[in-house]
Amino acid sequence: MADLFTPLSLRDREIPNRLAVSPMCQYSCDPDGLATEWHRVHLGSRAVGGAGIVMTEATAVSPRGRITPHDLGIWSDDHAAALEPIAEFIRDQGGVPGIQLAHAGHKASKTRPWEGNVPIGPDEETGWEVLSPSPDAYPPFDGDRPAMRNATPDDIRGVIDSYRAAAERALAAGFEIAEVHAAHGYLLHEFLSPVTNRREDDYGGSFENRTRLVREVTAAVREVWPDEKPVFVRISGTDWLDDRESWTIDGSVRLADDLVDLGADLIDVSSGGLHPDQEPPVGPNFQVPLAEEIRERTDVPVGAVGGITEPEQADALVRNDRADLVLVGREFLRDPYFGLRSSDALDGDRKWPIQYRRAVR
Repeated sequence: MADLFTPLSLRDREIPNRLAVSPMCQYSCDPDGLATEWHRVHLGSRAVGGAGIVMTEATAVSPRGRITPHDLGIWSDDHAAALEPIAEFIRDQGGVPGIQLAHAGHKASKTRPWEGNVPIGPDEETGWEVLSPSPDAYPPFDGDRPAMRNATPDDIRGVIDSYRAAAERALAAGFEIAEVHAAHGYLLHEFLSPVTNRREDDYGGSFENRTRLVREVTAAVREVWPDEKPVFVRISGTDWLDDRESWTIDGSVRLADDLVDLGADLIDVSSGGLHPDQEPPVGPNFQVPLAEEIRERTDVPVGAVGGITEPEQADALVRNDRADLVLVGREFLRDPYFGLRSSDALDGDRKWPIQYRRAVR
């Protein structure tokens, strides 16, 4: 059996293989944030397609935490109810349903990418004032700065409470894995990096202070998530800003150790997304060395992402002990059945649904 298709045990959950659908925003909700038939078919197809874990897109823990007005949310029981049949279908196909819990911070209140990614003001019908650890440090990627306010202690407590409540609703909806999104320049990453965090209170300055929010959020999620079920944390392993004080792989290694102590079971290692000056070495496996370094310097399992497009490439990451889990994004968009195709290519084991077998026998 190919290493990619060996089970992965985390706590009491056995994941059937090491291949996961990476969270990928669809921007396809109405402004109410409720999951739609698009989400059911999109996520369900990848479960049919052989992924061991199917992870939702970044799912906002509060209305203010959305990137766009069309983002998926889980800030009410109605949101959980809309997601429940999706989680059930993923499980029925043999996959493990996961949900990524997110807050966009000062990258929020924008139009969808195909509508220009333009900030929407709070005076517009679908816009709102966004939270930032330090509004004066906001680096706009395109267009004007959104309307922002400095996150107060009450705001921070509200964010932690929102993550806790979202995790409770995700559990009620049937999800087996909860992932805390602390990457890609969104709120928790904004607090982590000295590039965007210029605070002088308990949430800014030192490493301990800048990592306080992600630690408190992870602890809040773990507090309500059952002991037998895993919690993941996605981080940006580096800001790719070597010309200034920034978030680096050394900080990521240190943070990973702290998160394990708080009950995190896997660190999902991505990178960048914080600042337009970033210079990532984009190409196949370009983020894998970050995951590999965290794996080598800590005792925590890691997920690798970035430029993974071929079955043999994904299998080699597990076989060579570079990662414990392989998260695939764009290739799963191009091919919902990437998992089944990989099983065919690596093992010659045709596990296609019985309804499809006339096409592959």
